[in-house]
Amino acid sequence: MTNNKDWFASWFDTCYYHILYKHRDYTEAQEFMQNLISFLNLKKGDLLLDLACGKGRHSIYLNSLGFNVVGADLSKNSIQFAKQFENDTLKFVEHDMRDPFKTKFNAILNLFTSFGFFEDDTEDIAILQNIKNGLKPNGIAVIDFLNVKNVIANLIPEEVQTIDNITFNIKRYVKNGFIIKEINFDDNGKHHTYFEKVKCLNLSKINSYVKAVGFRIKHTFGNYYLDEFNEETSDRLILILE
Repeated sequence: MTNNKDWFASWFDTCYYHILYKHRDYTEAQEFMQNLISFLNLKKGDLLLDLACGKGRHSIYLNSLGFNVVGADLSKNSIQFAKQFENDTLKFVEHDMRDPFKTKFNAILNLFTSFGFFEDDTEDIAILQNIKNGLKPNGIAVIDFLNVKNVIANLIPEEVQTIDNITFNIKRYVKNGFIIKEINFDDNGKHHTYFEKVKCLNLSKINSYVKAVGFRIKHTFGNYYLDEFNEETSDRLILILE
């Protein structure tokens, strides 16, 4: 059973995480990348950081569009997998986003709800500070977060998924200021419990973090097609910071 503070350090590094999400459709994500790159007016050859890159799918795609890309993730297993795709303009590194970066980038992308994992606000603020310090002059950061209000309003409390002969029993609830997904399953005669925890950060709360490090929100979008953000109806809260 796993319920330690840094839940992501264990869950993201297991094979079960990748089994549960193996059928994800990344078509929408690639459209998001195209829309974002076009909007940001990034130039081919610019150096991008895909922060919390997982197995590198989006880093690889961004690299295919002509960018120099570094994919960084805490998960050792994910980075080892991603390294097979490296080339002269695509590199993967193990990195805890709470640690400063040694390189400066034209853009830093933190995608698909890879923020708000920490109980202590100062850790989230420190991550934003690292992102700000990791940008070249006139660099841009993107935080792609969920729209907390809409997610809570549409939370599916219980769900069962069977994948690769493993039955995942999934519960979702809000507790202590976090949206929590509790994942229970049995495999090889052993019971496993993992958690995904994302802090209930609305635009106002995130903006307080942003201001604390001297960033400013340049644009907010509500979905991967870059439509206007609406707190009641938007799927996402996408922030463009400078």
